[in-house]
Amino acid sequence: MLRTLKLSQFRCFDSLRLEVGPGLTAFIGGNAQGKTSILEAVCVLLRLQSPRTASLNDLIRFDQSGFGLAGTWGDQSLSIVNEVKRRRKLYHGENQLERSREYLEHSGLVVWMGNDDLGLITGSGSRRRRYLDFQASQLYPNYRVALRSYELALRSRNELLKDMRPDWAQIDAYTGVLLEHGSQLTQQRQALVESLNGPICEAQQAISGSGEVLSINYVPGAREDFAETLASMRERDQRRGQTNAGPHRDEVGVLINGRPASKFASEGQQRTIALALKLGQMELLRARREQTPILLVDDVFGELDPKRRDALMQALPSESQKLITTTSLRWLPDEGGLQATVVDVAEGAAVLRGPI
Repeated sequence: MLRTLKLSQFRCFDSLRLEVGPGLTAFIGGNAQGKTSILEAVCVLLRLQSPRTASLNDLIRFDQSGFGLAGTWGDQSLSIVNEVKRRRKLYHGENQLERSREYLEHSGLVVWMGNDDLGLITGSGSRRRRYLDFQASQLYPNYRVALRSYELALRSRNELLKDMRPDWAQIDAYTGVLLEHGSQLTQQRQALVESLNGPICEAQQAISGSGEVLSINYVPGAREDFAETLASMRERDQRRGQTNAGPHRDEVGVLINGRPASKFASEGQQRTIALALKLGQMELLRARREQTPILLVDDVFGELDPKRRDALMQALPSESQKLITTTSLRWLPDEGGLQATVVDVAEGAAVLRGPI
């Protein structure tokens, strides 16, 4: 459980300190006041990545050179210092850690649910790949290293392919790295998709109250023999100046009753599907890691009809720590029926209102 959170020069916050209790904490305020940034800080502290941007430098407050985060997860003290053009510093207690993997061994599991999760159904393939990557990095200890190594090799290979006279000896060296790590990514993504199908279907039926069958299927960005695929595309890669096959081209099909959800699901169904995809993550993490993730729920409840709101609340584990953001609690049929701690957020400040 997250017990404390400290922010320094993070997004709109100069500094902030919060004590967080068990159960549900609701951060309430108008738009652009900092509510989402608090949840984002929790995600970065526990998983070293943001659900909103690929670069941690984007999280630095305007005109500042870096940000700091610190918090207590259970009895573990964690902190991060991220400065522009300097190596990120990670600490467990007073000990500085060299590797992200060492840091993550002491942190918790996270499921992020946001109003923009509709993009998992209607958006580009990159959204669905990030959905798999965020889950896989919490299930497979070596996944994050393989993904970073693959991405670095891919960028270098693409830069070399842009030359008028590409150096194929260097390109082939990076091709070897792609093959090594890409094969691992493919295998683990495929296994993850297969494992998710049961939990997401159960979640879909629970929230929708129907027998709808939600499923996802994995579509590799290369043929079964990755090495042969890259070899056959040498001329195309050179002509286009980029690598045209591999896990960076993977796709995930989202199907409702066997048909593409992006085309055949209504907006209400798509919202339910997006929630089910995240609830499926939560159930799989609980089953595989024997630990209930912290749930970060960003501006979701106000967009749901009463039936889906009630179903979602019932689907969230009672034992989980839940941090939610909302502009108000008026959408609740009875505020007194929700046992929550309320924190008012405005202009980069957060003030505890108390339980309701």
